[in-house]
Amino acid sequence: MATPAAFTGNDAAQIDALLEAHPFVTVVTVRDDAPDASHLPVLARRDSVGLLLEGHWARANPQAHHGESALVLVHGPSAYLSADWYPDKHERARVPTWNYVVAQLRGRFERIGDDAALGDLVARTAAHFEPRVGGDWRYDHDDPRERHQLRGIVGFRFRVESAAITRKLSQNHPVANRLAVIAALEARPGEAAHAIAAQMRDGLSCPPDPEP
Repeated sequence: MATPAAFTGNDAAQIDALLEAHPFVTVVTVRDDAPDASHLPVLARRDSVGLLLEGHWARANPQAHHGESALVLVHGPSAYLSADWYPDKHERARVPTWNYVVAQLRGRFERIGDDAALGDLVARTAAHFEPRVGGDWRYDHDDPRERHQLRGIVGFRFRVESAAITRKLSQNHPVANRLAVIAALEARPGEAAHAIAAQMRDGLSCPPDPEP
């Protein structure tokens, strides 16, 4: 993805926060010179080596059985920006654009196939996500009916070897434009618009980057 260097970095805290808020990712691999993509939730944590993602595919998913190298796309909030919002729209001949936050993680898979490890992964996944929706379901490895369902999945660990986060938040605009965009987004319905506005507001202490 080609983006201005001012929008892209590899800040670990920002990447971790993005994964925590947006754990439903896209996994891209290549098989026989053709791309495959899966959309699935992941658990993310850091260990002594670096960033590690864990998750699982349905066993019927072809991606569960081929390849080791992959690109994982983490999709943060995004919002359309109307050129009408800029105070200097006529002076600078402004055009519409999008603001967004995304991350690209490159690395390699290790697949998980044994029941004990798969059961642990399913248990930890439920324990992480159930509280977010007010649920209390827990995986019971001692229940043969639940353990039997492990046959339908293939787990993975994904070791991240390189990571980049892109935060395009109007950094290259004067403060007056940034404030106008924030106000317009805050007045819009929808969590994504409000999330972009909040991140733009957090960055107001930073001076604008030079415009291209």
